[in-house]
Amino acid sequence: MAYDFDLYVIGAGSGGVRSARFAAGFGAKVAVAESRYLGGTCVNVGCVPKKLLVYGAHFAEDFEQSAGFGWTLGEADFDWATLIANKDREINRLNGIYRNLLVNSGVTLHEGHARLIDPHQVEINGQRYTAKHILIATGGWPQIPDIPGREHAISSNEAFFLKELPKRILVVGGGYIAVEFAGIFHGLGADTKLLYRGELFLRGFDGAVRKHLQEELTKRGLDLQFNADIERIEKQADGSLKVTLKDGRELATDCVFYATGRRPMLDNLGLENTGVKLDKRGFIEVDEQYQSAEPSILAIGDVIGRVQLTPVALAEGMAVARRLFKPEQYRPVDYNMIPTAVFSLPNIGTVGLTEEQAREAGYKVQIFESRFRPMKLTLTECQERTLMKLVVDADTDKVLGCHMVGPDAGEIVQGLAIALKAGATKGDFDETIGVHPTAAEEFVTMRTPVAG
Repeated sequence: MAYDFDLYVIGAGSGGVRSARFAAGFGAKVAVAESRYLGGTCVNVGCVPKKLLVYGAHFAEDFEQSAGFGWTLGEADFDWATLIANKDREINRLNGIYRNLLVNSGVTLHEGHARLIDPHQVEINGQRYTAKHILIATGGWPQIPDIPGREHAISSNEAFFLKELPKRILVVGGGYIAVEFAGIFHGLGADTKLLYRGELFLRGFDGAVRKHLQEELTKRGLDLQFNADIERIEKQADGSLKVTLKDGRELATDCVFYATGRRPMLDNLGLENTGVKLDKRGFIEVDEQYQSAEPSILAIGDVIGRVQLTPVALAEGMAVARRLFKPEQYRPVDYNMIPTAVFSLPNIGTVGLTEEQAREAGYKVQIFESRFRPMKLTLTECQERTLMKLVVDADTDKVLGCHMVGPDAGEIVQGLAIALKAGATKGDFDETIGVHPTAAEEFVTMRTPVAG
């Protein structure tokens, strides 16, 4: 059968665009459908605008610390509207870049909501198209729990477009999105409380990292409330919100921001017209080659619920394009040693196993850890401390994990991720000459294990 397209991609986020561009470059006839914004969550309501807001929040510290270096500043004044307008301008520029990337690579762009009619047919804007392969890359969507007054809460989607900075805000959640936004709002001057129903945030991260960040955020004056959950939200006559917690306490605030998880975005996609199956969490079930239970339909990125990170979606998208249209270049995505960063203030950078994971996996471990005050702060009143940690296999000397909390942690750990991916040992670290004076050199000067 002759198809209209070799590959039809639903979703123009990071993974979908990467797959479409590479497939077209390999000679395939490709179309992409997008109903919202080019670039997906990351570019529009995720990593990119969030990082811009983190930069904005960091200036408060820079102004404060500048006095130690001889600077005398007038009273600083922050304008939320200016930050958001400038952020919007940059995102619009990136949307244009994504459009050009697609069109210039020969991909047909369909703007509208695409729906599956059958395993090889898609309908969009009243038109139907056939495709040999269909790739679902529709990403995720924030979830707000079904509690009384949930309509008064916002998610990360709305946070990027608030007309003004709330004077008081409650951030609810214990994952990296909650921690990052709590740091943003606090840094920009809002009275911020972070509520999490568990004992300590960032479950799944190394225990030392979680504890260290808790201490640093507390030092900065961020109000962390663990074992706390919201029962209901009520709007008051003056527009403020009354929040009742499950322990009976009442809190007054101007904004409730939920970051308590994301669901796969499969609304009105027509999956019922195909043999695609979902797992118990609601994500699309795929095999190692991203093929669903319906052979012609594939899925990648947040919609399959594996590792929900932009660079992972990019790798998955490239793997699909290569397997289908350039099999001699195909290689599977390796989910081991994926480096990640949390743009909290201070940042977290991590790659490899946590101490807890290593012990659980049966490794006999040596732990190397260093806590120190960064050189930049020695002329200031700031008492922030940096944490660096290596998890080492005592039997083979191989470095299993690397963790950092401190300025530019993501930038530093990216380079170390290459070393860990290549199988570096603690001996390799020890024999590497440090760049002096830097914080990063601490990773090659830790000599004495703190635990085994």
